Amino acid sequence: MGKKADSSPWFRDKAGPQDEKHAPATLRNRDAIVALLRELLPAQGTILEVASGTGEHAVYFGEQFPDLLWQPSDPDPEACRSIAAWTKRADAANLLPPQQLDALAAKWDIAKPAAILCINMIHIAPWEASIGLFRKAALLLEPDELFYLYGPYFRGDAPTAQGNLDFDRSLKSRDLRWGIREVADMDALAADNQFARTELVEMPANNLSLVYRRQ
Repeated sequence: MGKKADSSPWFRDKAGPQDEKHAPATLRNRDAIVALLRELLPAQGTILEVASGTGEHAVYFGEQFPDLLWQPSDPDPEACRSIAAWTKRADAANLLPPQQLDALAAKWDIAKPAAILCINMIHIAPWEASIGLFRKAALLLEPDELFYLYGPYFRGDAPTAQGNLDFDRSLKSRDLRWGIREVADMDALAADNQFARTELVEMPANNLSLVYRRQ
């Protein structure tokens, strides 16, 4: 699938272990995401985060939702080392060790979660990764369980922010398989895999939350 990334690179945490990395976008979006997740997440169970990147979101979500068990994951070994370093620092009983999961893999050897989150991955991976992600989510989730996507998306019925247009060009200059996806294409892929979008929520910095439920 390739590394999960943002428009800003990861930085090593100079005050912490070498493996800890920092993604600036995490601090900017985590509170807005948590506010929405409070309305969406189940009261108990394991939450699988796909493409956890540095691991900072997983640690923060674990702190904010202590009654839920958090399973971070990423296809990149370097990212998994960062996740492990952050979870060790947090020393929280509800954070599980990271799993190396790739949306392009044939299958995932992982227990069924109560919900799946994927933040800022879709635009930084080939379209085949989105297909694999939905297929695996369909196998893992039960009817009405949550599949949550966050990131920049294009909407055919709404003006596109110049920042997103510039970001899309930057992504394609790095890898032609990357780019901001259309909400309509995500909805079509969801329908092909027995999901329906129940909400679209506008988020800070021209991002969207797409809320899907297994049918």
